[in-house]
Amino acid sequence: METTATEMRAEIAAERRELADVLDGLTDEQWEAPSLCGGWRVREVAGHLSMGFRYSFGRTALEIARARGNLHRMTDRLARRDAAALTPRELAAALRDNAHHPWKPPVGGLETALGHDVVHGLDITVPLGLGRRVPEKRLRILLETVTPKTIRFFKADLEGVTLRATDLDWSYGTGALVVSRPAQELLLLAYGRTLDRPAEKEAS
Repeated sequence: METTATEMRAEIAAERRELADVLDGLTDEQWEAPSLCGGWRVREVAGHLSMGFRYSFGRTALEIARARGNLHRMTDRLARRDAAALTPRELAAALRDNAHHPWKPPVGGLETALGHDVVHGLDITVPLGLGRRVPEKRLRILLETVTPKTIRFFKADLEGVTLRATDLDWSYGTGALVVSRPAQELLLLAYGRTLDRPAEKEAS
């Protein structure tokens, strides 16, 4: 069943509020722990999650210009700067207070905005071992967006691989190597994250 724009915005708002609750419950040690985003601690990921709410279009354009057009360099610099300038309480509040903010990434629609929040949330909760399960409806929305274009954009190395969810009726790819894991872990793999060695087997 197709998800309406109103339903999508409600899922985005709920995800942001839930992630804010997660952030509010972290210890000082957990804030300094590494995330699944290479080179970023939990603190930097939290700063990046709320960047779109705190920077206007003009300010963002200026920061991109300062980074000589390199979006990754710009986001890395801002995440590190904001992580140092804002307290954990402020980083959590930035998500909660902007649960209904209309921000979307430069490329993509509401599904992309939801994916941004869900995947970066997992970048925090998975390495911390918090056991958070993303609601099934959100996972299904995002899994439907996994395409060859998505794989290329996030530089996921899935050549010759079939992803097969163990908790949902979903699979992607036709490769001989079958990676069977819970759906939210497969979403991370599709978004270019590296996890511990997956359960895998040759297709029969």
